[in-house]
Amino acid sequence: MSIYGEKLKNGFIAGTSLLMKNVEYINFLNVFPVPDGDTGTNMSMTLQSAVKALSDIEDCSIENVCKAISNGSLRGARGNSGVIMSQILRGFTNYIKDEEELNAKVLLSALEKAKDTAYKAVVKPKEGTILTVIKGVAEKASEVLSENIDDIEKYEQVVNYGDKVLDTTPDLLPVLKEANVVDSGGKGLMVFMRGVLSYLKGEEVGEIEFSDTKVNINVKFEEDKDIEFGYCTEFIINNSQGFKGTAEEELKEYLTSIGDSLVVVADTELIKIHVHTNHPGKAFEKGLEYGFLTNMKVDNLHIEHHEKIIKDAEKKAKEQKENSNNKNVKLKNIGFISVSIGDGMTDIFKDLGVDYVIEGGQTMNPSTDDIVKAVEHVNAKNVFVFPNNGNIIMSANQAKDIIKDKKVYVVPTKNIIQGVNCMIYYTEKENVDEVMEEFNNTISNVKSIETTYAVRNTTIDGIDIKENDFISIGDEGILATNKDICESILSAYNKIKSENDSIISIYYGKDMDEKSAEALKEKLKEVNENVDIGIYKGGQPIYYYYISIE
Repeated sequence: MSIYGEKLKNGFIAGTSLLMKNVEYINFLNVFPVPDGDTGTNMSMTLQSAVKALSDIEDCSIENVCKAISNGSLRGARGNSGVIMSQILRGFTNYIKDEEELNAKVLLSALEKAKDTAYKAVVKPKEGTILTVIKGVAEKASEVLSENIDDIEKYEQVVNYGDKVLDTTPDLLPVLKEANVVDSGGKGLMVFMRGVLSYLKGEEVGEIEFSDTKVNINVKFEEDKDIEFGYCTEFIINNSQGFKGTAEEELKEYLTSIGDSLVVVADTELIKIHVHTNHPGKAFEKGLEYGFLTNMKVDNLHIEHHEKIIKDAEKKAKEQKENSNNKNVKLKNIGFISVSIGDGMTDIFKDLGVDYVIEGGQTMNPSTDDIVKAVEHVNAKNVFVFPNNGNIIMSANQAKDIIKDKKVYVVPTKNIIQGVNCMIYYTEKENVDEVMEEFNNTISNVKSIETTYAVRNTTIDGIDIKENDFISIGDEGILATNKDICESILSAYNKIKSENDSIISIYYGKDMDEKSAEALKEKLKEVNENVDIGIYKGGQPIYYYYISIE
């Protein structure tokens, strides 16, 4: 079976569509049972960035399709899962991009390159993750190449084997076994690959049945009751030969059956579609029956507030760019970028001298491209980036590799507290190496507690967690859980406190108030009367408190 550029493009779109349909489930597989589990969201948005790049190309040669997939996913990569997925795609497309046509030998051989590229992107590769899954897929691909079976059967054997490797991830990573889940990133990869396989087999890209997985917990998602259909889906169908007379009515009938808020505008050679649906992939697949698709766009109506955050950040970026274009502004030696969430935390970073704040952080990881654009807007020769989340560090490092006209330094801050303290204790220096050394020392000298709630029952590090309990998370993992928020925090503090503690800073979130923070302050004083405790409005969502201990 020969595959050319158009079919490669459509197969990628099909894989993306299936992953988008299963984002909630993949998010749910995150080990930590916190409400911001986002592996599926990050992978989906990474792939959607590639789909957008695909919609901008006119000549669907294999080379152009590969370039769009590679560059689009690279710049759109969000979180560790998104970055690794972008590297898998980068390795795969680099191997096949110079081919005039694709067959099983080329495509399956490309999986080895995909595996190698992904492993190289991770400083300390960990087995039991998406890396293990792509490695297993590549090994099986090499094995089936010599078998005397048709191409589709070879592809299917590789995908089926990938699912088996995924099922072994809990045996390789104890934290997965304890939480009774398979690796969420690996699951995302296999969902994507199964979507591609379905397209190649000529099947409808339908829902995946998850009854065969190792997860045996009850999945409950609280949806916005006012939103029946969760995805605002838009695209244009193009056909230079024109459409048959019944095309518009056929599309309306089908799209009405899977959604609402339908708008269909038809012209001689194009039809523009807007529909709210729970199945964007089905809408895209139906559109492909009438021509090729461009201007594809999917917005999750349930997380519209996240998109507002990004849009507001882009508006600020534009304003800062206009300011930085002022020729009278002297280029600074050092500038700072911080990822943040919550009005209070953002104001704190700005007051401490951060030049540009990327709003998103814990609940919406910024993409590689978001960070690249932020660096471009900072008027400095050397730019320090505070990711403030372990899941953003890889995207920041990927952005660093893209920027060529400035020196970018990624400070390995894994939470907001570390980023704030780095700026609090920053002393102006001309030598950037000394600045980085100072930041690393600050990170090692501050302890943190972040408190949120559990979205499911599970066990992690021997701690039994019940749904809706208050979870207090330290720098190395979950410290305590309790039905009372103050008791959860006090228990966590007792595990990490030391006689050298002198300052505690409490940053309360948008769901708390100063009175509640004062009550917490008094309880902490009872535990350690020798510390000075300050209270600040953080305004962060989801996390009730960020607490810094020095």
